[in-house]
Amino acid sequence: MKYLHTMVRVTDIEQSLRFYRDALGLIDLSRQDHDKGRFTLVFLAAPGDEEAQVELTYNWDPEAYPGGRNFGHLAYAVDDIYAACRRLMDHGVTINRPPRDGRMAFVRSPDNISIELLQKGAALAPAAPWSTMPNTGIW
Repeated sequence: MKYLHTMVRVTDIEQSLRFYRDALGLIDLSRQDHDKGRFTLVFLAAPGDEEAQVELTYNWDPEAYPGGRNFGHLAYAVDDIYAACRRLMDHGVTINRPPRDGRMAFVRSPDNISIELLQKGAALAPAAPWSTMPNTGIW
């Protein structure tokens, strides 16, 4: 398992970049504008430590983020997403967003923090029971 990034939702991407990049000193790693989904992702990291990243997510349509909704999730790459989800289920954890695509899953911590699991490398072939498992709750 490898730590990937922490996602934070922001209400003004330029103001946030002035804080995280210009004032705090993080460096831009990438920016992705998604016209169809109407959001922008900006990945930043501390100079010399590009492995641990902060993902700023800016939704183009105004949205309030009450109750800490601006904090999105922790993300980890795993060697086998199906095995990781099976291990979690064996420990009584609900798979909120199953890895139907062989690539991504979401679970929640006991404190309701969203955790994203991403398949390291290429997505695995869709497989049962994951391929037909519905979402549960929010993720």
